[in-house]
Amino acid sequence: MAVAALRRFFSSQVPVILLVVLLLGSLYLMSSATQNSEQFSRLYIPLLVINVVELLILAGLIAVNLGRLVRQYRNHATGSRLTARLVVLFVVLAVGPVSVLYYFSLGFVRHGIDSWFDVRVDQALNDALNLSRTALDWRMRDMMRQAEYVADSISDVPPDELILSLNEMRRQIGALEVALFSVKGEVIAFSSDDAGKLAPETVDKIILSQLEGGLAYVGIDPIKDGLYARLVVNVPASQATFEARALQALYPVPEGINQLVDSVQAAYAQHERLVFLSGPLKFSFTLTLSIILLLSIFTAVWAAFFLARRLVAPIRILAIGTRAVAQGDYHRRLPLAATPGDELGFLVKSFNTMMGRIARAQEEARISQQRLEDQKLYLETVLGHLSSGVMTLNQDGVLRTVNTTAELILGSDIAACIGMGLVDIAARYPHMEEFIAMLASHMEQQSGSWQEQVTVFGAEGRQLLMCRGVPLPDPDAGHVVVFDDVTTLVQAQRDAAWGEVARRLAHEIKNPLTPIQLSAERLRHKYLAMMPEDERRVLDRSTHTIIQQVETMKEMVKAFSDYARSPRLQLSALDFNELVNEVLELYRDDKQPLRIDTDFDARIGQVDVDSGRLRQLLHNLIKNAIEAQAGQDDAWIRVQTRLLDNSGGRSLELEVADNGAGIPDAMMADLFEPYISSKTKGSGLGLAIVKKIVEEHNGVIWAENSAAGGARFTIRLPLKSMPKTDRRAAGRPGASEDEA
Repeated sequence: MAVAALRRFFSSQVPVILLVVLLLGSLYLMSSATQNSEQFSRLYIPLLVINVVELLILAGLIAVNLGRLVRQYRNHATGSRLTARLVVLFVVLAVGPVSVLYYFSLGFVRHGIDSWFDVRVDQALNDALNLSRTALDWRMRDMMRQAEYVADSISDVPPDELILSLNEMRRQIGALEVALFSVKGEVIAFSSDDAGKLAPETVDKIILSQLEGGLAYVGIDPIKDGLYARLVVNVPASQATFEARALQALYPVPEGINQLVDSVQAAYAQHERLVFLSGPLKFSFTLTLSIILLLSIFTAVWAAFFLARRLVAPIRILAIGTRAVAQGDYHRRLPLAATPGDELGFLVKSFNTMMGRIARAQEEARISQQRLEDQKLYLETVLGHLSSGVMTLNQDGVLRTVNTTAELILGSDIAACIGMGLVDIAARYPHMEEFIAMLASHMEQQSGSWQEQVTVFGAEGRQLLMCRGVPLPDPDAGHVVVFDDVTTLVQAQRDAAWGEVARRLAHEIKNPLTPIQLSAERLRHKYLAMMPEDERRVLDRSTHTIIQQVETMKEMVKAFSDYARSPRLQLSALDFNELVNEVLELYRDDKQPLRIDTDFDARIGQVDVDSGRLRQLLHNLIKNAIEAQAGQDDAWIRVQTRLLDNSGGRSLELEVADNGAGIPDAMMADLFEPYISSKTKGSGLGLAIVKKIVEEHNGVIWAENSAAGGARFTIRLPLKSMPKTDRRAAGRPGASEDEA
């Protein structure tokens, strides 16, 4: 509670009024104090207290505002960066001039106070300085002569006698310490008045550099607890070593110089006592000017925070509203009470008006979008349940939508091609090339509504598609294509027609066959024994030919009857591999050169099939393979079974291949149609019956020529019965890993 109350207090206008009153009072007292010294000394403490209180209040206000700004800046609050820039700008504009004024005012005050005092100490200081210089120069010249004398004396002294020589020379010249150094600063020998001293005073590198230039060093240096004269001179090179060396001598400063120093210090002390009265006055004026400077700076900083917040408030409100709009909140309204009645206030009002219009437009757009979504969902539901395939293409031939039935009919994942052009789709699915070419042709012609039948060789082999297309009302919208797989329908119509033909042919042919055969046998029985030898041979050959051809015609009639009727399947569980092997055993004969190879998948076990119909199927395929290799010495038949497990479910595959002449290309498209045969005496019903048996078992069959020669027939049967309309799931292996 106390913290909240304090924050409300500092956020109100009361501190501003209090600061103005205190500032005016302190300025009045300051003006009065500078005019009267007695009043200045009496009002000094109250003035200092008032100014300190003002500084504390301003510091509190600035701290609160600065902390709030820092938190907002770190949290990326709206308007915080603009507020910070304005505060910095206001502070720089205020602090700069005030600081310059403070600097020059302080200088004028100090120079003015110094001009009030006329204490003449310059002459005494100059006399003392001249005296010190005279005495020091005299003594230094004498010391230099002594050091040079010592350097000359020890130049040719052997190294083992240097210490004794240095001790003797040091006592002669009265030095405290004498040391001999190399040009690198290494100690060669030294002598000291202090017997307990282990090492001499070191020589600075700057002094050594000076010696290398041929100049001796003379100076007074503070060493330990006193002042000492240091002299460093070059030692003449020895005739034995020719090594450059340096001699350092330390002398105590004479007592006269110490007295001179004491005199100078006394003069300075006297000077300080003389200016003592000017110190407090300077300090008071300096403190007063400093307090005024701090008051001005703090006031400017607080005013910068206050004005920046007032100026940024409308902009911050607009920024918050704009961000809300960017996030989709079109119902945000900005408060008008926080904005002034100027251009910014007008901008806020205009923003609220604009938001109202946008909110209404957005609501209308949302309702329209919802309607479109409902219509789209309705259309997708309808398309998803259609039995026809539906595709939509834009004017550039790019696939836009496709339903599930279209994927089932085409046996491809067309939905993955949405956004692709017709050329790319044809390259991805080559078996759809004719279908895609037909679509592209009609779109280029722009012939309006069209209908065409196209053949596609897909996963099930040949598919007959009935396609219809119509352009959408919008010229730039594209086309709608609807297509159905009419393969089963056309095949059923064709089978029905051929079945009727087969029944009539069987009926018409069967009726005269028996009388013809009986008549031929009666002629043979009655006249053969009565006729002469020549005529008997003619009659025998003629009647035998008639009877043989009648038998052939009966077999043809039987084939017609088998094709025309559709007997009910008698399904039973049996070993599929064993069934195939039993049929093959009938064709294995040592007297024939035919080789039969088998490759059975042991995973195939019991299968529900009609054994009689399956045996008929195998006999037809094997007979065709044998007849296709008639007269070949290297004839062979390969029979293979496989168990497949793919996305279409589990199924078995039977493959019968030979190395005969293969299937003519002209017959490949209609190979399984009735009365299509490459044999001169063939009825053309064998493969048609095979296909019919496969379809009765919900399977699929296709034929192809091998690259090495010969034909290959492949049959795929599902291991579980399924409706005929779903046979496409077990279609021809295009992507099956097992087949590959």
